[in-house]
Amino acid sequence: MTSIGCSLPLPCWHRPCIGHRRVTLTQKDWLPRNARTIPPTVTGERPGIVDVPEKAWIACSAASAERFEVPIRRVSAVQPGCTSPLPAHTQFLCEATPLRSSLPSRAKPDFFIVGAPKCGTTALTHYLATHPDVFMAPKELHAFGADLQFGRQFYRRDLRNYLAEFASRNGERCAGEASVWYLFSEQAAAEIKQFNPESRIIIMLRNPAEMLYSLYYQFRFDGNEHLPTFEEALAAEPERRAGRLIGRRSYFARGLLYRETARYAGQVRRYLEAFGREQVLVLLYDQFSANPAAAYCRTLDFLGVDSTHLDVPFKVINASRRIRNRALNALLTEPLLRRIVLQLRPCVPRFLFRALREADARLRQRNTVFQQRPPMPGALRARLKREFGSEVERLSELLDRDLTYWTS
Repeated sequence: MTSIGCSLPLPCWHRPCIGHRRVTLTQKDWLPRNARTIPPTVTGERPGIVDVPEKAWIACSAASAERFEVPIRRVSAVQPGCTSPLPAHTQFLCEATPLRSSLPSRAKPDFFIVGAPKCGTTALTHYLATHPDVFMAPKELHAFGADLQFGRQFYRRDLRNYLAEFASRNGERCAGEASVWYLFSEQAAAEIKQFNPESRIIIMLRNPAEMLYSLYYQFRFDGNEHLPTFEEALAAEPERRAGRLIGRRSYFARGLLYRETARYAGQVRRYLEAFGREQVLVLLYDQFSANPAAAYCRTLDFLGVDSTHLDVPFKVINASRRIRNRALNALLTEPLLRRIVLQLRPCVPRFLFRALREADARLRQRNTVFQQRPPMPGALRARLKREFGSEVERLSELLDRDLTYWTS
């Protein structure tokens, strides 16, 4: 076992079950220069044991210093003089140092739209992207949230590729991204705080019953949900909590526990405790949809940019949709095909991978028909209002805002 000095683990930059951390090594010749790797999994208490998975490699960027930082993206566990990786599950000690210490402030986002899903985040992202002082990265990067276990067909960027999404920032006063499951994550708030303590957080909330109904149809559209009715999906939650009744194309099984996604009070509290109320803006979908210009101006003021810039068409974004051709949709959402593409990602030039993503988006758009979803059955709506009554009361108290009209 090779020892390296040790400190405290960092937030997890990962694809499912894989961590990305920055460690300080004490042996300058311990690793080969520019070795290609996949990240190890960090377990245990301080000093921390790194369990190197099968075929793990460690990449180092500066092998000349006596002590240097290595971003463990694809990091190798190669001993001095060796040209092959150590056996699977070789253990060694590591030291984590604050990731933010080595990143220039302009290379990082300044604000995050963290959710909740189906609460207007896509529209707000679209509106903000039109402002000359705001740079918006592509939506749903989900670089934070170590506890968010997406399927392998879901593309989660490592640190280098995540920051590359902000590389085209060109003089804008602030940069941000929107990933709707950050709010649901139990770890994302702390991870974002450690990444950039000065971050501003935007939270968008909606009547729980309406949000869940809209989320069900979104999941039906993108393949995460296969049950034919919302009532069946709600009834299946106990089975799904046990890992059953999850479709083959599902990319985020935990999101199928619908009621958990609308437990807003605890989710919002995590961000208020991590960042303080002055760094958190809470917008309500009701007010946002009724007067998007006012909510937009309020957001610009919160971000510290010119709020008189209103040259933006406040049109409906991300309306209810259905699939035009199910055979084409089955091909575009085929998990095996998407996993193969993502496995080839390190071998594909960035511009080509971006072109493939854009082509995929165009095909999906052409295969989409916008139409109103059917109204929620009245009895089901009334039941959900009763279920979420106490939750809405807790949220009202937390925000010092009366939201009980959601459940009245």
